Amino acid sequence: MFRLGSRLLNTKPHSRLHASQFSNKINPRFQSTNSNGSNQGRFEWAKKGLRFTYRGTVLSLQLALAYVVISAYIHRNPKQYNLEGKDGVEAEKKKKIVILGTGWASTSFLKAIDSSDYDITVVSPRNYFLFTPLLPSCTVGTLEHRSIVEPIRYTTRHKPGKVRFVEAECTKIDHESNRITITDSSEIQGEVNSSTIDYDYLVVGCGAETATFGIPGVKEHACFLKEIDHAKEIRRKLSDCLAAATFDGQKSKEQERLLHMVVVGGGPTGVEYAAELHDFLEDDLKKWYPDMAGKFKITLIEAHQHVLASFSKQMINYTESTFKENNIEILNNTMVKEVKERSVVVQNSKKELEEIPCGLLVWAGGNMMRPVVRDLISNFPELQKNRRGVSVNDYLLMNGAQNIFVLGDAAATQYAPTAQVASQQGKYLARVFKGLNKADSEGVKDQAQVIEQMTKNVRPFQYTHNGSLAYIGSEKAIADIPILDTTYSFGGVATSLFWRSAYLSNLFSVRNFWMVVSDWTKTMVYGRDIARE
Repeated sequence: MFRLGSRLLNTKPHSRLHASQFSNKINPRFQSTNSNGSNQGRFEWAKKGLRFTYRGTVLSLQLALAYVVISAYIHRNPKQYNLEGKDGVEAEKKKKIVILGTGWASTSFLKAIDSSDYDITVVSPRNYFLFTPLLPSCTVGTLEHRSIVEPIRYTTRHKPGKVRFVEAECTKIDHESNRITITDSSEIQGEVNSSTIDYDYLVVGCGAETATFGIPGVKEHACFLKEIDHAKEIRRKLSDCLAAATFDGQKSKEQERLLHMVVVGGGPTGVEYAAELHDFLEDDLKKWYPDMAGKFKITLIEAHQHVLASFSKQMINYTESTFKENNIEILNNTMVKEVKERSVVVQNSKKELEEIPCGLLVWAGGNMMRPVVRDLISNFPELQKNRRGVSVNDYLLMNGAQNIFVLGDAAATQYAPTAQVASQQGKYLARVFKGLNKADSEGVKDQAQVIEQMTKNVRPFQYTHNGSLAYIGSEKAIADIPILDTTYSFGGVATSLFWRSAYLSNLFSVRNFWMVVSDWTKTMVYGRDIARE
């Protein structure tokens, strides 16, 4: 302080100091710099930016790895829950829910419901959930079938309370005694292969079967595309067609028949299968079967005027033009009259009959009720007259019943039978059961009053359409995405990336996510596996 004061006193008033006396005391930010200094400053900022980016990338990878490891650990080590709910009610005293099926509707309901409030039993001959939107990819080896299935026990074992799975087929529903009859449908059976299960609430989400519309020869000669076994069968028969076509001495006309693949049904399943088949032929078979390259043919048969009726006109035209570029023939306004072992008989728009030779026919038609559902509605002839499925009210409660809920493809509603609708219905039904549990906990005894009390706390089901996606081949996809009150339509290669990311985000587990990514990567690098299983 004294030194600083003496310096100030020794300074002459109004004297000008030379810049060299305090040049080293000026903040460097206010000094003028030459071009070399400017470049050096930019270089330093670039180094800092690269260092920040590197550290951020490493941190992101570490967090991603930690997430995968933790998810895998939780997946492999389910908690050991006790059998008591939040209110301390023992499992034997809880209301019993029986869920039929392990599809989109049932699995979404099972994941969303607070299982600590109920005693839950899942019954299905299929012990896994199947991600059906990617099923066409399994028919040609783009994906392996185990990549899109999730064992249902991976869900039941992570739920609190008493949740068990019974691998069996429900053959009868006795709505009067609140009991179902189940049968072991596996190849190897024990001494007991039939039993009954009582319920307080029944959730019917067993889906539907593929409709044949009574057309001769469909069941005997066509391949369906609804289950994993169907995809395996198609892949095996496709290999059979190739083997037969390349057999020594096979005539050219017979080779053309064997390599003619026919798809019946212009909905998303039929279109996506035709697209996957085209990619398989173009990307793989032409390399390994060059002598047969010019004889491959794909035909898509659709009874209506256009394919993909649920999409916008713009995307329909784009799909049909893409199929034309890919040499996929579309027969619109064409009805199948008969399916034979080596051909299919069709009727065109002019009412003329034509017989089309083919080696493989895949039937991607509509839905029809399963026998157990058909038997159930036969008990309510006055209230159940819909031939598509079970009629339900706005709360998914079966008309004529007080404790049977129906959802997914088994229900006849105003909505299309899609995975998106079924998933939303499952999540909604979980809220319905939360309302039912609240009414039960308030001491309401009469079931009709319980339902009435629930309707006061839960709004009716309202479907929210999140958009439609479809893969159309050659790494192209289409999308109709509603945003506010406007639907935006997209198509092309970029849309296929959106299609992939959308399906990846909807897979039920991290395990399936990485398996699907791995399969797509293997197909991109090494191609599809053409070996017979």
